[in-house]
Amino acid sequence: MGARAVRLTGAAAVLAAVLLGALALAGCGNQGALKSAGPTPEAVGPVRLWPDLPPATNPPIDYGESDTERVPGIDVPDNDVHSVDAVAVVQAEVRAHGGARSGADGLYEETVRAIGACTTDRKACPVLAPYYRDLTGNGRDELIVGIRMPDQQLGVRVYLAENGGLTRIMSTVDQVVSVELAGRDLIMRVSSAGIPGYEYRTAWSWDEQQRTMLPARDEIVRVKPPGPGASVVPAPAFVSPSTTPAPATPPPAAPGAGQPDAAPPEVSQ
Repeated sequence: MGARAVRLTGAAAVLAAVLLGALALAGCGNQGALKSAGPTPEAVGPVRLWPDLPPATNPPIDYGESDTERVPGIDVPDNDVHSVDAVAVVQAEVRAHGGARSGADGLYEETVRAIGACTTDRKACPVLAPYYRDLTGNGRDELIVGIRMPDQQLGVRVYLAENGGLTRIMSTVDQVVSVELAGRDLIMRVSSAGIPGYEYRTAWSWDEQQRTMLPARDEIVRVKPPGPGASVVPAPAFVSPSTTPAPATPPPAAPGAGQPDAAPPEVSQ
């Protein structure tokens, strides 16, 4: 009986040690464990207002349908826009649409005259030094051209080289604060007429389906209000991409500011 009692006592000791170890491990396991943060709030999804309204019968207007146009009389060897004279490109468009006062080809009469004289008077030429960037993702640069106009307006046009020629894939006119390149987007900052202290920022992006640059993102941004007497909008400026710096020749000065001979051109988007 004594030996059996000793064996039982030893088994009990082993069992007690196992239990103590399990408790110790359980205590360690609680450290860093997830704790409840309380009840989870219900997810609130979008709520459709006026669900009984009938759907629109007419599809929305497709931006860019009239923005693309082949530039007449311009050859682009090897589809390399760097070989093209930006002034010659704008002059070719003026010859084709010299009478346009609105839309994608709209220009002031005095701007048309100044563009025609660019060959002999480069200092007064309103066509700014061009910039280059692959905006379409095709592995080749596109040509970006700016045209100074009266009342601090700037025309911005983008051209795609294809099939040995040029296709204009963007054209817009506005009172521009600045134009920037970010990745494959061309971002225009425009002064906000009638809303002091704000500006519009539009990111133009290539749309493969429409084969044109479209205003993909628009926003109205609060900016620092100008100081006393600082009502003049900063001069338009291109931000040079690091991979394609601007030409060494500085942009030519704008023609003399004055009242335009015709109504301002409409913005084309």
